[in-house]
Amino acid sequence: MNGPAVPTSPAPASWRISLPHTAAAVPAARALIRKALAELDSPAADSDTAELLTAELVANAIEHATGPIELVVELLPSGCQVEVHDGDPAPPGDLTLPGPAEAPDPWQEHGRGLLLIRTLSASCGHRPTESGKAVWFTLPAIPAQRTSPE
Repeated sequence: MNGPAVPTSPAPASWRISLPHTAAAVPAARALIRKALAELDSPAADSDTAELLTAELVANAIEHATGPIELVVELLPSGCQVEVHDGDPAPPGDLTLPGPAEAPDPWQEHGRGLLLIRTLSASCGHRPTESGKAVWFTLPAIPAQRTSPE
């Protein structure tokens, strides 16, 4: 006789998509994140934050790297992880939280993207890949809304 059925959690869904190395990659990446998160019955993470942070990573890859860019999205029971792969093996700027003296100059046009990623994500980092590097962030799942009894 078999024992009781053991519940299993669904396998994480993931997407791996090549993006053009042009400014057109930024809105395309935002749309892809929005679609990926919308396909779930309940949101894996805040879509607006995921779109913003993904746009920052893709824009950085376009500005600072050469070669192909790849977007990797993994939906997990605990939220989502987004990676942007590029061909530059050099690590990105500092992904640790800055001290007060290290805050970006509000009058400068650049320099706030990594600050947004550090501040708004649950975690972030980078890792080397065979063809360059991957810069990633995670966002927590949004708790299900409670309904009040009528």
